[in-house]
Amino acid sequence: MKQTILLAILDGVAMASISFLVAVGLSLIFGIMRILNIAHGSFYAIGAYTAAALGMWLGGPEASLLTYPILLVAALMVGISLGAVIEHGLLRHIYHKEHSLQILITFGIFMVLEDLQKLVFGVEPYFYDTPLIALGMIEIGGIYYTVYQLFVLPIMAVLVMLALTFFFNRTRKGKIISAVIEDSETAMNMGVNTRKVYFTTFIVGAVLAALGGSLASATTSVVPGIGADAIVLSFAIVASAGLGHFQGAAVTSLLIGLAYSFSVHFFNELSSATPYIVMMVILLIKPYGLFGQAEVKRV
Repeated sequence: MKQTILLAILDGVAMASISFLVAVGLSLIFGIMRILNIAHGSFYAIGAYTAAALGMWLGGPEASLLTYPILLVAALMVGISLGAVIEHGLLRHIYHKEHSLQILITFGIFMVLEDLQKLVFGVEPYFYDTPLIALGMIEIGGIYYTVYQLFVLPIMAVLVMLALTFFFNRTRKGKIISAVIEDSETAMNMGVNTRKVYFTTFIVGAVLAALGGSLASATTSVVPGIGADAIVLSFAIVASAGLGHFQGAAVTSLLIGLAYSFSVHFFNELSSATPYIVMMVILLIKPYGLFGQAEVKRV
């Protein structure tokens, strides 16, 4: 029983680490641009496919110096290229449109990218486990667990959280973005180039989602449909934290990750619904999320 509980905790932390990377990008985009980007899940999926394909092509089954840089390069390639095209070509034209229109357009982008994945990568599963195997396993509490999931994934999540915290609290650009989050109209009237802020934010959010996918590619099969799973889970995390509250996404990622992992190990029949049960309970108690607050609109 103790070993099962420990395994559930470790699995939950590993899952939360990847989920956080995707969810924090979604939260960042919504917090600044006020767009709920349904296509965000596609960045995760294409990041995973690209990392697996590049890994098998460049690195092969044996570990090499390229094994781990490939994961980062794949995320940057997907996030920067796709993010730039989508933001510049589509989203910047609908920033001030109705939210329903924004959701419909981003959903349309998601559907196009889903078909594009099948066209480019096919429908057969991809699995690039070299990063996972290369680091081996470690014994902890009487069980063996992969070093990759135990250390690499949580460390990457913590580094991203620290980098975002430092950026927003200590840098000039970060404070400018914070001003846009607080009041975009006032920031624009004071000379802030909000279009540039939106573009940069979308690229960063896309890269984070793709990074989550590239890191996850070493731990699971990459198959069609993972993008839909990622966006639904990310929305549960972001809604539970409070829309636009990216720091809170770290807490809710861990909460939902642990709840899901424990349900897999002890109540498997409920595992697929567990994240959404947690979200529902949180929103019933705090309708704006654990860290969210009601917005006051000027009339």
